[in-house]
Amino acid sequence: MIHSKLARLALPVFALCSVQLLNAQYSNRQPVKLRTAYTGIEVGSKGVKMSILELKNSEATVDFRILKDTAVNTDFISFSPQTFDATLKGLIGLYITAAKEYDIPSKRIFTVISSGVKMQAEKSNKTDWINNLIDSFRLKINDPYRKVDVVDVQQEARLSHLGIVPESKRYSTFLIDIGSGNTKGGFFPYGDLSTFRLFQLNWGTKSVSNATEKRCEHDNSLDNYNRQLSKVLGGAENTDIIYAVNASGSYKLSDNIAVSGGAAWAVANLTHPEMTEDAIVPVTYKEVEKLCEKLYNNFDALAPAFLAQNITRSSDREQAIKNIKAVQKVFDQKALMAGAGLLLKIMRQFSSAYETKQYFLVKNGSVGWISAYVDQSVEN
Repeated sequence: MIHSKLARLALPVFALCSVQLLNAQYSNRQPVKLRTAYTGIEVGSKGVKMSILELKNSEATVDFRILKDTAVNTDFISFSPQTFDATLKGLIGLYITAAKEYDIPSKRIFTVISSGVKMQAEKSNKTDWINNLIDSFRLKINDPYRKVDVVDVQQEARLSHLGIVPESKRYSTFLIDIGSGNTKGGFFPYGDLSTFRLFQLNWGTKSVSNATEKRCEHDNSLDNYNRQLSKVLGGAENTDIIYAVNASGSYKLSDNIAVSGGAAWAVANLTHPEMTEDAIVPVTYKEVEKLCEKLYNNFDALAPAFLAQNITRSSDREQAIKNIKAVQKVFDQKALMAGAGLLLKIMRQFSSAYETKQYFLVKNGSVGWISAYVDQSVEN
C-alpha cells in the first residue's frame, strides 16, 4: 500500500491559500547541493519534464520544496525522427542538469515514461519507439541498467491523487489530470487506499489539437479550426467523456472536483489572474465557458496587461503579467482553445446533473504524481 508522505503537505486545503512552493515552479533557482534532494524526470506526450525536490524529514513533520521545475517541449508522440532526437536530447540534458549542476547522485534521479506516451504508442503501434528511446538514453549516459519505468494510466492516476490531494480531502475529492496525450484521474471510493477507481480518456490537450488540425486539412484559418474543434470535442464528449464520467461513479461520493495539468494551470491564470499567490483556484462552469468564448472571439482581451489592469498592488500585477505571459508562451491560441474546450466538456457532464460539485484548478499539479513516485521509491 502506498502512503505518500509528500502528499500530506502538498496542498493543505482546498481554499484560497498561499503556497510558497508555487512561485518556485516558474523560477530558476541557483543550483544547490543537498543530501535530501531528489529528481523526477518524465517523458510526456508534449515533452520532457523535470522536478527537483528537497525532502525535509523529522519526527514531527515531512515537507518538501521545489528547487527546480522545468520542461523541454519535444512532441514525442508525433513519432518522427526529429521529435525522437529532440526528446532524447531533452532527456539527457535534464539528467545531466540534475547530476552535474545539482550534484544529485544517480540513485536519487528517477526516470519514467508517462501513461500518455504509453497509450499513444500502443494506439499508433509505436511501442518500439519507447524501447528505442530508453535504450538510447541508457547508452548515452553510460548506464545500461538504469531503471526507466513505463507507467500505466492506473498507476499514474493513483500517484497523482496521492501527490496532489491533501489527506483531509482525499476521500471526498475526484481528481482529473488533463495531460497532453490523455486525461486520467479517479478517486478512492471506500475511505482507504486499498481501492482506486480509475477515470480515463484517450484525449488530452495535444491529442485534441492534433485531431483538430488533421481535420482542417489545407484550411488553417482560426474559423475553420474552431469549427473542426467543435466537431472533435463533440465526438469525444458523445463517445468517451459521457461514458467515462458515468462509469466512474464519483458523483455519489465526491464533493470536490480537482483538475490538474497544463490546461488547468492555464485556465486558472486566465480566469483569475489576480490570484497570483494561490496554488488552488476555485472556478465555475460559467467562468470556463466565458473563457472559451474569449479565446475564439476576443483573444486580445486575454493580453497580459489587459487582464492585469485591475489588480491594485503593483507587485501582484507584475506577477500576474508574468504568469499570463508564461501561459501564452507554452500554449498558443489554438492550443488554449483545445485545452479549455476539453476541460469545459468534462465539467459539463458533472454540472448538468450534479450542481453541488465544487471545481478547483490546481496550478502546481505538474509535480504531483512525480513527487508521489519519488516518495514511494524513497520509502521502498
